Amino acid sequence: MINTLYIEAAVADLPRTQAILKRFPKARRIAIQQYSELFNPKAQNFRLQKQNPALILAEKQDGFVLPAPLNYNIGGQQNFYFSHMMNCVYDCRYCFLQGMYRSANYVVFVNYEDFFADIERTQASLGREAGWFFSGYDCDSLALEPITKFIDSTLPVLHDLPNARLELRTKSTHIQPLLAREALANCVVAFSLSPSAIVDALEHKTARLEKRLDAAVALAEKGWPIGLRFDPVIYTDDFERLYADLFHQVFTRLPRTAVHSVSLGPFRMPQAFYKKMVQLYPEEPMFAVDMDTRERQSGYAAASEERLLSFCRDQILRYIPQELFFPCVDITASPDTRINATSGPAIPVHFTKAVPDP
Repeated sequence: MINTLYIEAAVADLPRTQAILKRFPKARRIAIQQYSELFNPKAQNFRLQKQNPALILAEKQDGFVLPAPLNYNIGGQQNFYFSHMMNCVYDCRYCFLQGMYRSANYVVFVNYEDFFADIERTQASLGREAGWFFSGYDCDSLALEPITKFIDSTLPVLHDLPNARLELRTKSTHIQPLLAREALANCVVAFSLSPSAIVDALEHKTARLEKRLDAAVALAEKGWPIGLRFDPVIYTDDFERLYADLFHQVFTRLPRTAVHSVSLGPFRMPQAFYKKMVQLYPEEPMFAVDMDTRERQSGYAAASEERLLSFCRDQILRYIPQELFFPCVDITASPDTRINATSGPAIPVHFTKAVPDP
């Protein structure tokens, strides 16, 4: 529940801002000049703020559409991402945002039309070539949709850009805006999925696996293309059983014709982010092991990562054709030299058990 809202003066009178404020009639409202004065200062306690985050309504000034990181793609050659929001309502223990941001408060940039204009300009520069635009990089695409209405505003724009492709990445079940309209072939709704034991142990506040699958099936029945994102996969003592069961559960429920793409990636992130996360949660079992590093990156030991990814890849390819499979690291490369989707080379690491057996 949001009980404090900070509102930039530049957006205070916008209809969209007023609509959001009406959803929190009892919340404390505080006027500010720039969101950065709250979001960027040092000496903030991310873990403490995460218990009761505030909502900041702001105006984004630039950088609406940015080039996607290397290998962050599902087959396209022109890949971009955009973030109408900073931070996530969920509390996944492995999430890089808690290592990247100083604040756990949510920032929503309410000047949506500037995002849309930049998407249109970017797509126009590509001519007939498809441009891929990824939402959900710095936030969950759907988790705050009942408040922000961002996707509800975005879909009409996408409808008029047939050469543009949009991915909505989520762990949410807020799919009502999608079910309420005709499916768009150029919009992929991508669900991040983990075994139930890992959801319970590490993906706090998220929808349970079964609920996410229910949402994916409901969208598939309405004709929406469905993406499946197994990223990150977590190394545990019994990962073979956990992930074999997960893949069986997912692929036997979803119609194969509805599956647009499947991604696979291991836990990995910049070393500085990882160190900050360990400081925030020193008692977390996932962090209670030594991590090796290379080139300022943290990840699994080469042997552990190879075993985990190879098993998951082989299991996934029992259910889908190769052309639908998009690893977030170069699985064909040496484990010591792989490049991952968000943070450069994957790293050798010794990893024991991350979560308890169910």
